[in-house]
Order: sequence, then structure tokens, then C-alpha cells
Amino acid sequence: MASNLQPKRILVRVPNWLGDAVMSIPALQAVRARYPDAHIAILARPWVADLYPGEPFADEVIVLPGDRLPARLRFATSLRDRCFDMAILLQNAFEAALLAFAAGIPVRIGYARDARSWLLTHPIAVPGKGDIPAHERFYYLELLRRAAIIPELPVQAPVRLTREPSETRWIGVSPGAAYGTAKRWLPERFAQAAAELAQEVGLAVAVFGAPGERDVCEQVAEGVRRLGVTVHNFAGRTSVAEFVKLVTQCRLFLTNDSGAMHVASALGVPTVAIFGATNPEATGPAGTCACVVYDPPDCAPCLLRHCPIDHRCMTAVTAPRVVAAARALLSEQPPTA
Repeated sequence: MASNLQPKRILVRVPNWLGDAVMSIPALQAVRARYPDAHIAILARPWVADLYPGEPFADEVIVLPGDRLPARLRFATSLRDRCFDMAILLQNAFEAALLAFAAGIPVRIGYARDARSWLLTHPIAVPGKGDIPAHERFYYLELLRRAAIIPELPVQAPVRLTREPSETRWIGVSPGAAYGTAKRWLPERFAQAAAELAQEVGLAVAVFGAPGERDVCEQVAEGVRRLGVTVHNFAGRTSVAEFVKLVTQCRLFLTNDSGAMHVASALGVPTVAIFGATNPEATGPAGTCACVVYDPPDCAPCLLRHCPIDHRCMTAVTAPRVVAAARALLSEQPPTA
């Protein structure tokens, strides 16, 4: 295993999905703690790379180029020239292992899955159900434990991003979810809850979403306007770096189970997450100030992209219930500037 290795240059391939990338942060912090003097480079797809600059575990961020094979092969050659001596693959794909192999990195650590074991010098057995705590962040930490990079799993491992606090300007809302509509609470209820809370604290509402979520974000924004509250719709208008900056200006963040939820929670913004089709024990917000509103029927968590029946897991959650959860969460937090 890797317990006796003292690498000088480490390449860490992080997950592609925004939420997974955030949940892998405790593992990145653990790598830095284990190798405080090593040069650690984060290899990331463009849409998650903006999470990492300025974080103490990252000496540099390398953006992975497009999906075409010639570009990837040229990229592997450039990595070979940079003389990394260890690759830690938090991303599960075969391609991640192939790239590290083609780059000539002598120590390659990753889970033995996706037919890639032969490309790894340290293929690590995938943990079985019940072997580790349910939350996804422990999946990445367990790779390090089984590779003898860390001696044991931490008990808590809260997810934290390092950002300077900002003046609060609004109540944030993220009504989308890239995985599918089954994870989405009703837009009119997001609008009702956000408007009521914004009026109570004297702030505007900011709505966030990806380009493909413009329609649902505009539904929420229009609902907030009808309730007489100022609203700004940023859907499809921000990079990840810009989104992070705007979220730090939120007094509160209302969201589905999504990448935006994980970012807000990791930034320490009070976060209320509405769950239905997914399991909050596995993918719930893991920051220091968050709560989950969840009223699961017998069919939950189904983990489906789209509800085949009547979306009962989400329709059971009322706006007053979310408002009450938000008030309780805010009552525990000192007011910000």
C-alpha cells in the first residue's frame, strides 16, 4: 500500500459532477494533511475546476480538455512531462486510469472498478454496502484509508470550502436538479417560501440554475415577483466561480438535492434542502449549517430521474414547513453584516 510512499508531486483526478466534486473535498483535505510538503495538482473538468483555486489543498488546478481521443493523448503527453509520481483517482471511470497510465505516473491509486484494475498499481476494493457510513463523502475517504494514506475514517468530516464572508444581499433559491425532475420541489412553493423569508429579513431573492433550468427558474422568479418581492434570476448567466461568489452573499439558501446545494452548504451558508427521490443519508448537505426537509412515502428513495406516478414525495412537503425549517436554522446563526 501507499503508507511508506513520500510523493513530491501528486495528481488528483476529481469527480465530474458538481455535487460529487464538493463531497470529495474532505478526501482532498486529507491528502494535503498526509503530504503537507507535496505539490498537489487537481485535475478537473471545466465545469468543476472553479471550485478549487484558493483552497489550501490545491497548489494548482489543471483543466481536463475535451472528449476527443487525439486531444486526450496529447494531454497525457503533457502530464508525462510534468513528472507526477502519484495519481489518486477519485473519479471512477476507466478513462481516468487510462490517462494516468498513459502519463507514465508510477503510482496510480483508485477503486478497482469499471474494468480498470490492470491500469492501476494500487487497485482498491470497492466498499460494500454497510462497510462505511452511508454519506458519499466517506466513499472517497475510504479509498485513502484502504490505500493506507490515512489511518482511519474521520468521524464527522464536514465539507468546507474556503471563501471570505460577504455582505448578505438575498435569499438564494436553486429550484433545479441536473439528475432529473423527480428531485425537484414545486416551483410555486419555492417562490412562496423564498418570498416570505425575504420579506421577514428585508432582502431580495436570487434564483440560480444551469442554462437548461432557465424555465423552472423563471417560474420561481415570476412567483416571487407576484408576491411583491424583488428578485434576480441568474439562471444560465454564471460560471461556477461567479456562482460561488454570489452564494456567499446569501443569508439563506433553499434548494433541492443538487450540486448547488452542496456548494452552498460547503460555503457555510445556512442551507435548507428539500429531498424526495434521493436519500439524504447518502447525499445530504454535509456543511456545518444545513437541514433537510423530507417526508418520504413508501416508494422513497426511488432514485429515479422522473416520477412514474404523482411526485408524492415532493408534493407532501409544504411551503410553511420549509419556512419553519429555515426560521429554525437562521435562529441558530448570528446575523451577518
